[in-house]
Amino acid sequence: MRLLLVRHGQTPSNVDHLLDTALPGPGLTDLGHRQAAALPRALADEDIEALYASTLVRTQLTAAPLAAARGLDVVVRDGIREVIAGDLEKLPGESEAGETYMRVVFAWAAGDTAVRMPGGENGVEALARYDAVVAEAARSGAATVALVSHGAAIRMWTAARAGNVDVAFAAAHPLDNTGVVILDGSPDDGWKALTWAGAAVESGAPAADGGPAGQPFDTAE
Repeated sequence: MRLLLVRHGQTPSNVDHLLDTALPGPGLTDLGHRQAAALPRALADEDIEALYASTLVRTQLTAAPLAAARGLDVVVRDGIREVIAGDLEKLPGESEAGETYMRVVFAWAAGDTAVRMPGGENGVEALARYDAVVAEAARSGAATVALVSHGAAIRMWTAARAGNVDVAFAAAHPLDNTGVVILDGSPDDGWKALTWAGAAVESGAPAADGGPAGQPFDTAE
């Protein structure tokens, strides 16, 4: 299966660099709506047969233009929602709270899944819910599936499940709003990332670090 993981369009909380993961979440900014409207053209070469979105409003608004253009129903699933911030909810992403959030997310991707987000879920729970939606999509028989999801969740799941993406790469490559990670594979055989935000995934040194709002932060302690 060809799997497209699409980050939602810009939200007011993205503009303000806040950790905003609770239901139902904010809608899109004017720019976010334009980004969503541009997705059908950006993905014109992809023969998408099934389209999923999370239970957060921003992903459903982002998926709507693509669904309309392709004549698809949007399948809404809670499993591909953002990594739940717990006690860090609504705190600035460009802060110690934001660094803590991303350190936990990437600890999970590295295999330390027992770590728990302060006041939130652990890696076993976060990966299991995401895996379940990907498995459902694979069982659908669709050759190409798009999941409109969230930045931290996409980076975490891809680093954990794609054989050619490690934590260093995912940490160094924030995903902009409506950025897309394309993978090929299956739950049984594993996954290989083909492209990340339009660029082929290749081995090499990370370029820069990034926080949960797609903004750089200093991880030195």
